[in-house]
Amino acid sequence: MTLSKALMLSARSRLLMPKVRSASAMHRGKWHDRAFSSGPSSGKVWASVDDAIEDVFDGATVCFGGFGLCGIPENLIAALRRKGVKGLTAVSNNAGVDNFGLGLLLQSRQVKRMIASYVGENKFFEEQYLSGELEVELTPQGTLAEKLRAGGAGIPAFFTRTAYGTVIQHGGNVIKYGAGGVKGGIVEIASEPCETRDFDGHGYVMERSITGDFSVIKAWKADEAGNLVWKGTSQNFNPDCAKAGKICIAEVEEIVPTGTLSPEEIHLPGLYVQRVVKGEGYEKRIEKRTVSSGSGQIKIDKRRELIIRRAAKELKDGMYVNLGIGMPTLVSNFLEPGVRIELQSENGLLGIGAYPVEDKVDPDLINAGKETITTIPGSSLFSSSESFAMVRGSHVDVTILGAMEVAANGDLANWIIPGKMVKGMGGAMDLVSSDSKVLIVMEHLAKGGKHKLKQTCALPLTGQRVVDRCITDLGVFDFNKGQDVAAPKLLEIAPDTTLDAVKEATGFKFAVAEPLKTMLSE
Repeated sequence: MTLSKALMLSARSRLLMPKVRSASAMHRGKWHDRAFSSGPSSGKVWASVDDAIEDVFDGATVCFGGFGLCGIPENLIAALRRKGVKGLTAVSNNAGVDNFGLGLLLQSRQVKRMIASYVGENKFFEEQYLSGELEVELTPQGTLAEKLRAGGAGIPAFFTRTAYGTVIQHGGNVIKYGAGGVKGGIVEIASEPCETRDFDGHGYVMERSITGDFSVIKAWKADEAGNLVWKGTSQNFNPDCAKAGKICIAEVEEIVPTGTLSPEEIHLPGLYVQRVVKGEGYEKRIEKRTVSSGSGQIKIDKRRELIIRRAAKELKDGMYVNLGIGMPTLVSNFLEPGVRIELQSENGLLGIGAYPVEDKVDPDLINAGKETITTIPGSSLFSSSESFAMVRGSHVDVTILGAMEVAANGDLANWIIPGKMVKGMGGAMDLVSSDSKVLIVMEHLAKGGKHKLKQTCALPLTGQRVVDRCITDLGVFDFNKGQDVAAPKLLEIAPDTTLDAVKEATGFKFAVAEPLKTMLSE
C-alpha cells in the first residue's frame, strides 16, 4: 500500500520539523518541539535571552566576546544578572566599565575569577582585585586570543615568545590577595611558572589553551543555521570565544532565513554556534567618543609635540605600524610629506582613518584605545586572534608605545605598579615580543623628578631586552638590546637642554654620538 502525495508531504514535513533543546529538556536529555514568539522556528533560534542562558550553572566558565564596550553581548549579560548565577569564571579581554557590560556582573558579585588582559578604566574591577574579593588572572591580549582560538581548535597548548622573561613566565603574579587585600600583605593565590623552551635562539613560553562551558557572544546578523556576520570592529574576540565554548550562545541584531546570507559574507560558520537569539535593543554605549572638529588642528603641549614630531620621522612610506594608547596615537598626525602608512589596531582593523565627524560616529568602529574612528580605502577587518597573528609573526614593521620605565639593556615596564595601579598588559607584551622595531615615546622624568630611564627596571617587565629606540623630551636614545656590555647611546638632544642636564635626568650611563645632533634640526 502506498501513501498519498499529501500524506507523504505531511510525513516529510514532520521529519524536517525544526527542533530545539530547551534548558529543561537538556536536563532530561530529551528533544522537543518549541514554538517561538517571533521569526520562523529553527533548531538554533531561541525565543528570549533568558531562555537561551537558562542552563548556565553556578561555577561555570564562560567566554565573553567583545572589546571594551564594542561588540559585547549586552542582553545576555543582563539575563545572566537576572538569573543570579554565581561563582563564574569569566574569560574576556576586559570587564567593561563600572556600570555596564561585564562590570554589571562584577557589581552583583557573580564573578569569582576574571581571566583578562586589561583592567583599564574599570575602577570597581581594580578595587575588587586589590581588596582580595576577586581572583584576576591577567593574560597578554594576544596570548588570550590564541588560547581561545587554540582551545576551539583542539590544541591543548602552544609556545609563544610573548611574556618570556616576565612575571608571566616566572610565576608569582598575584591572582588573589588574602584577608585584608593588598594592605594585608597576604597572597592567597599566585600564578605558577610556565614551561619554557628555546627555538632558533629565542626563548618561548608554553601556554595552556582555554575552553569554556559556555560562550556568550554578540554578532550583527545571523541566519537560522547559526552563521554569523559582524559589523566594523565588533568582531574582535567574538569569533575566538565562540569557538572555545562547548555551547555557544550568540545574540544578534537581526536573524534572517537560512540562505539569505551569501557564503562569502559569513564570518563564522554555524557549526560553532548552538543558540541564536535576537537582542531586545541595544544601548551600544561608547567608552571614548572622539570626534573631529573639522579644523585639522591638534592642540598638544610643546614638550610632547617635540616627542611626537620626532617619532613621526621614524615612519617611512608603506610601513605597517601599531600605535599604543596615549601619546603614541598622535604620531600619525605628524607624518612627513608623501609618507603613507597603514595603522594596525589590535582589536581587528588594518587601515585606521581619522576621527569621525559627529554624525558619522559608529559604536561598532573603534580603535584599541576604545576611541571612535573611521576606515580608509583598503581597510580590512578581522578577529583578535588574526590581529595578533600579524603581530606575533612580525608582519607589523614598527610598534610605538609609552613606558613607565626603560632599562639600560632595553627592558621595558609599562603595565602595572604592584599593589597600587593595575591596568593590565593589554597587547603590549605581544607587541614587543616579535621582531618588529619597538619605539618608546615618553616624558624623560616621572612625577617628582624620578628617573624613568634606569639601570634596571624596578617594576614588573613588559618585555626583556625589547626596546630599540626611546624618544623623550630631552633626547633620542638607541639601545643595544642584543648585547650585554654595550651601553645605550644618546643620538640626539632636545634644543632647549644641555648634555649635563640629560645625564642628571638619566639613571644609567650612556655613550654620546659624534656629532650629537639636535632633535628636529633636519
